[in-house]
Amino acid sequence: MGTDTVPWRDTRKPLWPLALLVPALPFVAWSLWHATGAGWAWWLTPAVVFGVIPVVDLLIGDDRENPPEEVVPALQADGYYRWLTYLYLPAQYAALVLCCAVWTYGGLSWPAAAGLVATVGVVDGIAINTAHELGHKRETAERWLSKIALAPTGYGHFYVEHNRGHHTRVATPEDPASSRLGETFWAFWPRTVVGSLRSAWRLETSRFRLRGRNPWTHRNDILNAWAMTVVLYAVLAVAFGPAVLVFLALQAVVGFSLLEVVNYLEHYGLARQRTAAGRYEKVDPRHSWNSDRTVTNVFLFQLQRHSDHHANPLRRYQALRSFDASPQLPAGYATMVVAALLPPVWRRVMDHRVLAHYGGDLELANVHPPARDRLRERRVAASGPGAFSPAGPAPGPARGPRRGGPTRRSAGG
Repeated sequence: MGTDTVPWRDTRKPLWPLALLVPALPFVAWSLWHATGAGWAWWLTPAVVFGVIPVVDLLIGDDRENPPEEVVPALQADGYYRWLTYLYLPAQYAALVLCCAVWTYGGLSWPAAAGLVATVGVVDGIAINTAHELGHKRETAERWLSKIALAPTGYGHFYVEHNRGHHTRVATPEDPASSRLGETFWAFWPRTVVGSLRSAWRLETSRFRLRGRNPWTHRNDILNAWAMTVVLYAVLAVAFGPAVLVFLALQAVVGFSLLEVVNYLEHYGLARQRTAAGRYEKVDPRHSWNSDRTVTNVFLFQLQRHSDHHANPLRRYQALRSFDASPQLPAGYATMVVAALLPPVWRRVMDHRVLAHYGGDLELANVHPPARDRLRERRVAASGPGAFSPAGPAPGPARGPRRGGPTRRSAGG
């Protein structure tokens, strides 16, 4: 007797527009400030992103359902998902213009001005995630939209370094965007900011020199991306006065620092091993920290299904899969970003998870050299189920994507 199968459908399809809430929050903050005159209103955006969203994330839990492969071609071709990423950009730029006007004419107190900087920095920092989604695609228009999304933070070189540098060297000591076990975010920040810039420039200039061409051209993907930033800042300075350049610089630092703290947590301590031929093994699901938290995956276009993204960079966000072999973060990115800013909290939450992922073998991890001796001493000193006791098997061959429906964690999970 045959059985009828129910066609798969994306149950989160009505939820994906929530990703546009972040660039809408500055307008909500402006309305509150305009109605009440309260400067605290400008802290609404960071409060929602790093306060409200983590709580809702915890309450709703995980969704580990994967789309069946037979529906993926149609799912990826659905323009609905694509247009949501496109719409982030006009909302992002509208919020930037609004906040430039408030900076210039609002007469804000210092606490309110700091909140304004944080607000736009969060919007433009999360816009880098939208740029990340667009920049991996083959369509020329989407690649240019990626650079436009990067312009407010002045981080146009990310377009080159992420696609051609990070994806090649991920989870190795050579990658400036892969953080190391025992390395604090505050030590990682200068290493990744400077290292990624240098790497991007080397990659792009090498591309031209291999063809016998001068890299100082408008075809240089770094230079034309940076030119967008220069033009944007010049237009805003003319419209709102030179003093707005201070605001633009401050929010840019907040924005690209938000990107880098996400980079920090995505591959912390994870390492690809050398093969017998001396090369690094192929990237697989074991080399990225993942989270199946439903809410943050909706807000971040499923960036948290990072393993599948590295395995299949062209795969669109709505089709990314959860893998059993991927190490799991204890919470969504919004929560983990806050933990990463507090090194003692981060070490307590994450270091033992890295060691458990490698069966307690420190030598298999990507270790921060200055921290190696301290980590060895702590491991030796641990007696019983302490911070560094192994809690899982050594990494083995990567398994396929998880099948089945969504699961939820308990409130304490």
